[in-house]
Amino acid sequence: MKRYMGTRGWFLFYFFGCLLVLSAGRDPKLMKYETNSSSVYNHTLAMIMVEYASAVYISDMTSLFTWTCTRCRGLTEGFEVVQLIVDVESCLQSFVGVAKDPRAIIIAFRGTRGTSIQNWIEDLFWKQLDLDYPGMEGAKVHSGFYRAYHCTTIRPAILNAVKTAKEVYGDLDTIVTGHSMGGAIAAFCALDLIVNHNVPNVQVMTFGQPRIGNAVFASYYSKHLPDTIRVTHEHDIVPHLPPYFSIIPRKTYHHFPREVWLQDTSSTSNRLASYIETVCDDSGEDPNCSR
Repeated sequence: MKRYMGTRGWFLFYFFGCLLVLSAGRDPKLMKYETNSSSVYNHTLAMIMVEYASAVYISDMTSLFTWTCTRCRGLTEGFEVVQLIVDVESCLQSFVGVAKDPRAIIIAFRGTRGTSIQNWIEDLFWKQLDLDYPGMEGAKVHSGFYRAYHCTTIRPAILNAVKTAKEVYGDLDTIVTGHSMGGAIAAFCALDLIVNHNVPNVQVMTFGQPRIGNAVFASYYSKHLPDTIRVTHEHDIVPHLPPYFSIIPRKTYHHFPREVWLQDTSSTSNRLASYIETVCDDSGEDPNCSR
C-alpha cells in the first residue's frame, strides 16, 4: 500500500513514529508508505487513529471539546466529543466521543508529557502485580500503568462516558487508542471494557506502546482482544520498555500481538520520505520486528 501526503501527513507520522526529527527551516518531505500484505492491519484506519492519539495532547480544553483545535481536522472532521477527562493530580488526560468514519466510539489517552515528573515516576515503576481479573490466573501487569487507569478518576469517567455514548448514539463499536504511556492505559481500558463490563466489539490501536504485563497476561489479552494493533517505530525506545529477557520468558515483560513495525527507508538526497510497514507475527515478540 502506498500513500503520498504533504505537510499534514508528515507531521502526523512524526507522532506515528515518535522520533522522526526535522531540523528547523527544513522543508517537509512527501510521504510514501509500503505495507506487506495483511488482512489484520488497516493502514487507513491507522492514519485516522493517530490523529486522535495526537489530538488528546491538546491542552486547550475549549478547542478540544468543540473539536476545533489545530489537530482536530482532516480525517477526524465531524468528531463529537462526549466527555473530556482530566486527572490533574496524576497528570492524565483522555476523551471519549463518536466518530463519523469509522462510525464508532473513540477513546483516546494522552501519553507521558516531558514536563510531568509524576508521569515519569509511573513509567519507571516497573514492579509487577497480580491482575485480579476473572479467569486470568498467573497474569501479572506493570503496577504503574495499571494504577494509572484503575486507581485514578480516569476509569469511572471513561465507563460513564461510554455508557452515555451508547445511550445517545446507539450500540456502536468501540476503538481505544493512545501513544506511549497512553497506549498502555488504552490497553487496560479495552480489557476492562471487555472482561468486566461486557462491552462488545472493542478494538485497540496504539502507537509506541510499552510492555505492560508478563507472557501469561499477553496470552489472555490476545484471546480477549484479538483485534489489537501496536504500531512501533524502529527508532523508538519505548516499545523496548520494560525490558524483555528471552532467558526468562515466563517472568519477564512480554508484548501482546499484533505489532506493525515502521522502518524509515528514506534517502537524504530527495524530498520523498519512504517507510515500510511490516505486519509482524502473532507472538507479540517477533524477533524480525522492533525487538
